[in-house]
Amino acid sequence: MPDSSDTEILATVQASAGRRFLGIGLLMVLGALVIYVAFAAPPSLGWQVFLVALGVTALMVADAMRRSTAHVLELTRMELRESSGTVIAQVADIAGIDRGAFAFKPSNGFLLRLSRPVPRQWRPGLWWRVGRRVGVGGMTPGRQTKFMAEIIAVMLAEREQGDSAP
Repeated sequence: MPDSSDTEILATVQASAGRRFLGIGLLMVLGALVIYVAFAAPPSLGWQVFLVALGVTALMVADAMRRSTAHVLELTRMELRESSGTVIAQVADIAGIDRGAFAFKPSNGFLLRLSRPVPRQWRPGLWWRVGRRVGVGGMTPGRQTKFMAEIIAVMLAEREQGDSAP
């Protein structure tokens, strides 16, 4: 049974209200505008179907972003998870962290490299997971994700020191 220090929340990251409002709002406006163009000035039937599908997709992504950014990411000594309980990555599986300017990471975020592949998953504006990579960030404030990345880096350094001790 895990002790209380394993389940203690070390850092949290949540989408900022302004970015959330702007991102979701712009996707909804884009979807509505594309659907309006499809019916107000229909080019040909093929293009009209394409524009309606594009508009509906933009509205669906806006709704997915609205639902996903309502959650908070929580880091404990054992795992990185959503407030809904979805485990994003086990800390034991984290092999490295990339925070550099040229890393393939979300805006205001960081990239975790895992030791084993995990199933694909995407929470627009908050995190994504593909293969051995987990990207955290997007609509999140940089100071929160930087703090979480620093804690993960310290945890990795502590684990590496413990592994190399005689």
